[in-house]
Amino acid sequence: MMGRLIRGLNQVDVGVAAFALVFMALIPLIEILSRPLMGKGIDNAPVVVQHLGLLMAMSGAVAAERFGHLTSLGLLLPRFYAVGQWGAAAICGILAWASAQLVVSEMSAQQILAYGIPVWWFEMTMPVGFTFLGLKLGARSGGQGWVRVIGAVVMPLLGAYVAYNFDGMDLPVWPWLLCLAVLLVCGAPIFAVLGGLALALFWQDGLPLASIALSHYQITVNPSLPALPLFTLAGLIFAGTGAAQRLGAVFVALFGGGKTGTVIAATVLCSCFTAFTGGSGVTILALGGLLLPLLRGVGYPERKGISLVTSASALGVLLAPSVPLIMYAIIARVPINTMFLAGVVPAMVMVVCLLIFGGYLREDNPFATSVAIQPDKTRLSLRQAVLHAKWELLAPLVAVGSLASGIATPTESAALTAIYAVLTQAWAHHELDVKKLLASLSQCAQIIGGVMLILGMALGLTNYLVDAGIPDLATEWVQSVTQSKWVFLLALNVFLFAAGALMEIYAAIVVLVPLLLPLATSYGIDPIHFGIIFLANMEMGFLCPPAGMNIYFASAVFKQPLRTVAASVAPALLAIFVGTLIISWLPLLATGLPSYVMSFMH
Repeated sequence: MMGRLIRGLNQVDVGVAAFALVFMALIPLIEILSRPLMGKGIDNAPVVVQHLGLLMAMSGAVAAERFGHLTSLGLLLPRFYAVGQWGAAAICGILAWASAQLVVSEMSAQQILAYGIPVWWFEMTMPVGFTFLGLKLGARSGGQGWVRVIGAVVMPLLGAYVAYNFDGMDLPVWPWLLCLAVLLVCGAPIFAVLGGLALALFWQDGLPLASIALSHYQITVNPSLPALPLFTLAGLIFAGTGAAQRLGAVFVALFGGGKTGTVIAATVLCSCFTAFTGGSGVTILALGGLLLPLLRGVGYPERKGISLVTSASALGVLLAPSVPLIMYAIIARVPINTMFLAGVVPAMVMVVCLLIFGGYLREDNPFATSVAIQPDKTRLSLRQAVLHAKWELLAPLVAVGSLASGIATPTESAALTAIYAVLTQAWAHHELDVKKLLASLSQCAQIIGGVMLILGMALGLTNYLVDAGIPDLATEWVQSVTQSKWVFLLALNVFLFAAGALMEIYAAIVVLVPLLLPLATSYGIDPIHFGIIFLANMEMGFLCPPAGMNIYFASAVFKQPLRTVAASVAPALLAIFVGTLIISWLPLLATGLPSYVMSFMH
């Protein structure tokens, strides 16, 4: 009985996140239907959805910790794993206290969200969430029971005590930086290190710590942000059903069933699937077991096939409705639909570069006797494959078409796509049952919860750097070094390549875009063009350790040593870098389609 109760309590985080996510999809749909029918919708509906996103993000973050899905740079010092977790627990204690101060200020303001519900009810999820994260991270130290109790209780309380006694005081930053470096190599989650760095910088200037909690709140309730979990949910639903097999049949039929056609089909399928799933690692999990046997069946070398699937899964970042594409639009304050259009042609360029310069279309041994491939009598014709996959092929039209046409806002477009995915996979294909839907909701909450923790902490750090005038100083220094736009673009690509290998993509977007965008515009680079350059470089980061998650996923899925996978994608890195340089030096590739569509609509 007690065991069942504990297991039930352990599921509360996923249940709360799933509840919030379901209503985040339903409320915009009700809005779309009620506006033309009744002339009005739900009171303050967009803001309600945004605050449901806060509830989903914090409960999803707790669930991500429980399942071990909080991103870190790996465990470089395994013997000191407990140190990293204890330090992260203490930082969570500080963040819980800072969040509580924000809630107290909102309680006195008495701001109402809708239907008499005060805003601070939702803001309470931050101190509660950080408290649970601190308890759980502290308990991860292992060892005997009393050691776990010390980690789970004492460390968060110690963090809260430090925050209470030293908030607003000037403290030296270097001891904090040394401690954070130790925590990072001991396996502390990235959000804790970023949050700790922001705390150290704010403490250095005697600024209130509640500013960091405010940054986390602001990014989580951003008007466009609910689109992220909803598009991700749609992609995970497609990944959990037979959609991948149906789309694979379409692309194989379109490009031909031979070796070359299958390679092109696998590359395009991986790119398109990543755009919807929100993470290239999810694409490898969903498609790896399908595509590698398909490539082997046409005589393609296994190691080369692993390299192709791993690297092609990174290319979907530039295609709508990619989550990083939306995230850049939010941070850079450019229209989301413009970014959707801007990524189409560069994504095609990247696919072509990967296939040609990566050597995936080249025969390794042109003098070897070719393998005779028997025609597959079960393979569908193009017409049959399209009919079988018609609902999946229409999904991008629902996602992008509803947004580009002006029928729906970004959040409403994402909600329509999520509902569309549920209805088509459950009723049209009968492949989505309640168990699979709940699994998709749980996985989505964990992915987005972990991402939002990183974004919130990174935004606090970015706000400090912007207020300190770092972008202006960087612009002055770089322009004193070179006045050439082309030299700057080359240096920018090299820097972003290194940043992508060292930083998680969402942290890179939030921290680096506000710093580098003013610098890029000073050289006459369009913000849309800069965004495509930035994200194209981040694609390379997926394939580079220590932050390159694709090679870790591929190593696990294909049961190959990490070193083997990392070596196999080296040609792909060179090919993607070439594609990035082409996109950098030909801005029309990114800006041409948005400009044409805009002029056509006018």
